Amino acid sequence: MQKRLIVNHQLLDIMVLRLCHQLIENHGDFSGSVILGLQPRGKFVAQRIQQTLASILGKQVPTGFLDTTFHRDDFRRREVPLAANATKIDFLIEGRKVILVDDVLYTGRSVRAALDAMISFGRPASVELLVLIDRLHTRHLPVQPNYVGLSVNSLQSQRVLVEWQNEETAQDNIWLITKTEV
Repeated sequence: MQKRLIVNHQLLDIMVLRLCHQLIENHGDFSGSVILGLQPRGKFVAQRIQQTLASILGKQVPTGFLDTTFHRDDFRRREVPLAANATKIDFLIEGRKVILVDDVLYTGRSVRAALDAMISFGRPASVELLVLIDRLHTRHLPVQPNYVGLSVNSLQSQRVLVEWQNEETAQDNIWLITKTEV
């Protein structure tokens, strides 16, 4: 396995700050807007976006986490069933502008599932998509993000790994991983 660093922690901080400023340009004080992080990995991006927006705006932006497990079109096609994650949305999205947040946009199938799952909480006025990494040329569905941290050309055999600082990882980093034949 080859692991190539494509975004280090300093660049990731800059990307998040840039994305937050783009959001502020389009949503102002967020009085009619909410953020929904797609479980499991988009939750971490949404939390980082929420923290950065709070430091800029001086107020909390309503942020929730949406599980799409049972709305995925490949849910029953797997050998091992997916484990569901918690959905945590403490607000109505009816008539509000929703920003869906995920770490990596690959085929677009998670976004399609999120649109289905989100309707259970109301009909939004609009839906936008924010991703840290947009894997170009890999869509199964015609989904395009409104806000992108970095666009990456990648092969089907590669994957993108977003690591967040924790007990096991010293820094936030984004890697492009290629499986190598032995």
